[in-house]
Amino acid sequence: MRYIKLGRTGLDVSPIAIGAMTYGTPDRGHPVWSLDEEASRPLIKHALDAGINFFDTANLYSYGSSEEILGRALKDFADRDDVVITTKVRNDMRPGRPNGGGLSRKAIMTEIDASLRRLGTDYVDVYMIHRFDTGTPLEETLEALNDVVRAGKARYLGASSMHAWQFAKALHLQERNGWARFVTMQDHYNLLAREEEREMLPLCADEGIATMIWSPLARGRLTRPFDQANAGVRAATDGWYADLLYQANADSDRRIIDEVGAVAEARGVSRAQVALAWLRRNPVVAAPLVGARTIQQIDEAVASLDVELGDEEARRLEAPYTPRHDFQGVSDPAEMERIKAAIPGYANV
Repeated sequence: MRYIKLGRTGLDVSPIAIGAMTYGTPDRGHPVWSLDEEASRPLIKHALDAGINFFDTANLYSYGSSEEILGRALKDFADRDDVVITTKVRNDMRPGRPNGGGLSRKAIMTEIDASLRRLGTDYVDVYMIHRFDTGTPLEETLEALNDVVRAGKARYLGASSMHAWQFAKALHLQERNGWARFVTMQDHYNLLAREEEREMLPLCADEGIATMIWSPLARGRLTRPFDQANAGVRAATDGWYADLLYQANADSDRRIIDEVGAVAEARGVSRAQVALAWLRRNPVVAAPLVGARTIQQIDEAVASLDVELGDEEARRLEAPYTPRHDFQGVSDPAEMERIKAAIPGYANV
């Protein structure tokens, strides 16, 4: 494994990260595609054996069960100082109860301690805000996160899907107040979803922010022919998946997926390897989050590190792309509904 620095930090991470949303007690999360602890542990160990040291989870994933499973596995199979653990805060952990979620000082201080207990560690390497919280003053959130770092409960801070202007404002406030700075951005980016290239990725490149990519294979759509889009268990049952199936972009998606298949066949590698290798061409991408459910998926992700796409191959993969609406990272329900209403044919998807 060839390790890289995470953005402008001195932190060494593998250029493949394991997304632990896949691992969690099914009755606390996603009963169809979540893997319980018995099924999860061999996959986490295999990732470690392959040299992967980068693991991402969140308090929301299976309502804490993901953190518990990941924490116990890493304690049993790895040296804590060798691995990099990220987790997140924002979503409602106690639905219907006051202060059960959000990014207030109270919520952040409560949730960092709860996450550390579940993970069985004294600190996380990167503590992320899962989404923007329009109901809390940004200064309150950023100062509380700074205090988490100063208390030694997190080594670094990160953020996840939001508007570029929101992220720029947060970075400005952190610099102006001398607060700990965001060093990562976790966002939605793949060959079928490239809208982040317009604003967020250039901002991250300019600011030295490393990006961690969620859904790098578009819920598996990039790993199989277009007419098998719903063949995967996650793709067929994940409620978010429907939001990726924009009717207006079906022709573009088909052409992109066909090109992925053609490049993979010509090279004698898997479609997943091609899609992941394409992401790595962008220097702002530190690591895709691979929610592996099988040993083979981990091995394919690691093998993708040896695939170097040429400029002509990249051009073929990118040429069919058409602009599209991407509200995957929008946190405000009203704004999400406005965007959906503007998508031609969305109601028929």
